[in-house]
Amino acid sequence: MRSRIFFACLFFAFGTELAVLLLFAVRLPDNRQDTVAVNEVVQTVQEDWNHLESHRNESSFDYVVLGGDERVLYQTKQGLSESITAAVSHKDTILDVNVDGKTVGKLIVYNYDASAFRQEKKAVIWIVIAAMLLQCGICAGYFFYINRTVAKPFQRLQNFAERIAGGNLDIPLKMDRQNIFGAFTESFDLMRSELKRARTAEAKANADKRELVAKLSHDIKTPVASIKAAAEVGAALAGDEKSRGNYEQIIRKADQINTLVTNLFTSALEELQELSVMPSGLKSKEILTLLENADYLHRAKLPAVPECLLFADKLRLQQVFDNLFANSYKYADTEIEVEISLEEKYLTVCMEDYGGGVNQSELPLLKEKFKRGSNAANIEGAGLGLFISDYCMKKMEGELAIDNGRKGLRALVRIALMF
Repeated sequence: MRSRIFFACLFFAFGTELAVLLLFAVRLPDNRQDTVAVNEVVQTVQEDWNHLESHRNESSFDYVVLGGDERVLYQTKQGLSESITAAVSHKDTILDVNVDGKTVGKLIVYNYDASAFRQEKKAVIWIVIAAMLLQCGICAGYFFYINRTVAKPFQRLQNFAERIAGGNLDIPLKMDRQNIFGAFTESFDLMRSELKRARTAEAKANADKRELVAKLSHDIKTPVASIKAAAEVGAALAGDEKSRGNYEQIIRKADQINTLVTNLFTSALEELQELSVMPSGLKSKEILTLLENADYLHRAKLPAVPECLLFADKLRLQQVFDNLFANSYKYADTEIEVEISLEEKYLTVCMEDYGGGVNQSELPLLKEKFKRGSNAANIEGAGLGLFISDYCMKKMEGELAIDNGRKGLRALVRIALMF
């Protein structure tokens, strides 16, 4: 409703201004002068004809008196029409000066109406143009308002949907309760929370399943190893070929059971190998956008990015940065220092928090599946973030390195250059 009123007023104002502009552009000036006043001027000139040097102009007009040979005999000021031709061109009033019944000269009364009209029209045109520019400014302001309150929230929703589709449920959707999409975005974030809760429950169920598989594998392998050992002793002590063959058959079956149990244990680790990573050409300036999207608490000061072309999957690279920022927020909860540099084959993004890092002995385990540091106690998580990030970087021919920096845990994301 407000938009309709706004545009109706805007179009009405534009129409009115255009009509005024056209009216003044085509209107002709009124060149008529006060006949009585002009006749009084003629009368005074005729009376003073023989001594024009002492003639005084007591009217509001400017005029020129010409003799019979069109020589200027008197003029109220310089710059007036000094010939009949110039007076006709300027549309001045030209009258005869009669003395004793004879025409002795001409009186040219200067016409100011045309110049006054031009000044008036010029002023009106500038006023209308200024008003139109003001309205254009109002339109531009309205456009930026719509962009801020409608377009940008939708863009955030699009990025949010891409993250959800990519499996990242840790970063909340930024909400602005002041605009019309406040409740809308809040509902989306509630959906994210519910999906995350369901994903966490699913991860816990899978972890329990894997723990059960690992326990059963251990429990099964122990007696199988005992059976195999006893069969090996029996085969060594067997007195005939038939008994030795039976023992060897037991050994082979024990090895087979051991292999099947090992495969059962490792099969649970194969599911993430189906993650789709499709790298292509990516401009380096888009790295800043990915970092800004990931830094949802705005704790990092982002540097300039060198110009280059990267070989990366934009969605998966966003997932990598999301995981790194989310981990820093969860475990360190400090500011994040970001440095970006260009190396021989990589664009390196270095991220370091101020959380003090982790135990040196735990560093090699952080990128493994389901492994978490000792600082992760009582903090929700499945231990998959760094594993997935490392997997994605390898698929993009890059690297992810985790170590302890000077102030806290440091992550080096090396993104391959495209040659």
